[in-house]
Amino acid sequence: MIHWLAPYVFSEDVCRLLGYISVRAGGAAVTAFLLAVLFGPRVIGWLRRQGMGERVDGTGSEKLEELHKDKAGTPTMGGLFVIGSILAAGLLWLRFDGVNQFSLPGLMLIAAFSAIGFWDDWTKLKQGQSGEQKRGISKRQKQGALTVVAVLICLWLTGPAGLQADVGGPRLYVPFAKDWSLDLSVMWGVPFLAFAVIVLTGSANAVNLTDGLDGLAAGCIATSAIAYAAITYAVGRVDWAQYLLVPHVGGAGEMAVLMAALLGGALGFLWFNAAPALVFMGDVGSLGLGGALAYAALISRTELVLLVVGGVFVAEALSVILQVGSFKLSGKRIFRCAPLHHHFQFGGMPETRVVARTWIVSALLAMCSLLLFKVR
Repeated sequence: MIHWLAPYVFSEDVCRLLGYISVRAGGAAVTAFLLAVLFGPRVIGWLRRQGMGERVDGTGSEKLEELHKDKAGTPTMGGLFVIGSILAAGLLWLRFDGVNQFSLPGLMLIAAFSAIGFWDDWTKLKQGQSGEQKRGISKRQKQGALTVVAVLICLWLTGPAGLQADVGGPRLYVPFAKDWSLDLSVMWGVPFLAFAVIVLTGSANAVNLTDGLDGLAAGCIATSAIAYAAITYAVGRVDWAQYLLVPHVGGAGEMAVLMAALLGGALGFLWFNAAPALVFMGDVGSLGLGGALAYAALISRTELVLLVVGGVFVAEALSVILQVGSFKLSGKRIFRCAPLHHHFQFGGMPETRVVARTWIVSALLAMCSLLLFKVR
């Protein structure tokens, strides 16, 4: 929006400056951070007055409830001000003209995923207030809603937005291979739709599972956003893409601005969520943030790289899958408790140390993901 308004407000030199993605990315990051810090206390106060406090009972694990007893009553659904800050920063600093046809679908995806998370959080917390065991909406309802949104966004990408229209449609690219890709546009694009739904909903659910300790998910989102800001910027520039031997996607560079907003929002939330947390994210935040990260991977055609960038989220999700599968098949558990961060807690590691070490791993994975761009 600011790029559109600039000619009416600023000089020609300022307008030229605002044309640079790097400048608008910096503006988006600062804007999202400041909005989160400004509105955070107000939203936290409102949540507290509404009785939207975290419940630690009903987990099925007495030890887990004992470890988290101090978190009881802490306001949750803090993702409201995080997502709001990111959307506001995106609307202000993103471009929506010309080849920048991926900006609006991205904002719509984040808003829709967050709305589904709000639905789940609200239902869960209202049940808790009425004395019922907190359940929220069913897994089928949540996954179904996420899938519908993901399909609609992907139809938008392959239709009006024209994702990779210059090469006949979306293709799956493999790290380390420069001359091989898999055509996902065959059979009217059904393979792309199916693959994209898995990426988008899988990432959203993985971030949701990671959101279990003070600052854990927000810190990992911040490092992942930095990595994808660099990745999308590189893919969006013809010269950089040619040098790095990666596919160029026109308009993908604008996702660097969205990732910068994601970084600012995550840091703004971490301002209040660092131990001891003043507020928790809730599904309203984690689903939107996870979806945003996956969307950047989808636009830049680096879905497989996302497995490295978001390696922490992948590990958390896999720990749950393996734990449930092992228990159903053999009656035995692989981990002390799942998701993975609880496994370390049960082993006696302090929560703050678990979080700090996970941040370190996430940062290292983000740096390693950038190496995949040069190795061909």
